[in-house]
Amino acid sequence: MTISAPTRTVRIGSRKSQLALVQTYWVQEQLQKNFPNITFEVHTMSTQGDKILDVALAKIGDKGLFTKELELGMLQNQTDLAVHSLKDLSTNLPEGLVLGCVTERENPADALVVHEKFLDKQLDTLPEGAVIGTSSLRRLAQLRHHYPYLKFKDVRGNLNTRLAKLDAGEYDALILAVAGLQRLGMGDRIHQAIPLEVSLHAVGQGALGIECRAGDTDILDLLNSLEDTPTAQRCYAERAFLRELEGGCQVPIGVNTKIEGDRLTLTGMVASLDGHKLVKDIVAGLSYDAEELGIQLAQKLREQGAQEILDKILAEVERS
Repeated sequence: MTISAPTRTVRIGSRKSQLALVQTYWVQEQLQKNFPNITFEVHTMSTQGDKILDVALAKIGDKGLFTKELELGMLQNQTDLAVHSLKDLSTNLPEGLVLGCVTERENPADALVVHEKFLDKQLDTLPEGAVIGTSSLRRLAQLRHHYPYLKFKDVRGNLNTRLAKLDAGEYDALILAVAGLQRLGMGDRIHQAIPLEVSLHAVGQGALGIECRAGDTDILDLLNSLEDTPTAQRCYAERAFLRELEGGCQVPIGVNTKIEGDRLTLTGMVASLDGHKLVKDIVAGLSYDAEELGIQLAQKLREQGAQEILDKILAEVERS
């Protein structure tokens, strides 16, 4: 096979953020271990989402916000694959690119990180008016639904920047991803993993998605060694659910999946921005029907009013 040729160099595209590089170097290490006769190089670049840090994500769009430059690199043959946090990867990929593999998932839950003065509190015992930082409309809508007495404030920047703002007292707490904190060795900052009953996580959260050119069988063969089938099935169900609802950063959509034997259970939620309306349901079936389950759940939520919620949000976004 050509992939074992000792002169082959495979170029891995990555964002420059600390978390992106930790994830990409992990992929590089795994591939190097699996294929010692191949050289794996990391090529970094900044994406639009990395450059615009003073505007809320929902106001600058979501299609390719953290991926477009990486995708162009592959399409222009500058790189051979790109490592993404799967939650950042659009459910509709550019022509010529495919999701080559999904890696084993870390804990996908959201995390509460608190200022030191609230170390004796949990999310449901924070005082009225406590200022919570989040840049996610999904988290915002669900927390507003459950805790309307809290105050919410947008927060951007890399993880260290956000934590510095928290520690300086600009926020009383932050909502971040458990997986990101753990991957950066900051698991000790996780004050509470937020229960799924309160906050369903983002589609693909906690998993890495590795994108490559369609039809590049050599690269696809390499990536097959990193595929985690249960995680992939869970994430395919989640992504089909999101794709069917045509949601993105601007829409509060949350999910949770689990696999027991050959059975996959998918929970999904759509909420209004103010948290007043929230529709939620569940489907279950065979794990190899993952994408069909995602479509089924989207249709169930539409019948319960999800489409009206989504239409109103998109109309508000277009006006703003």
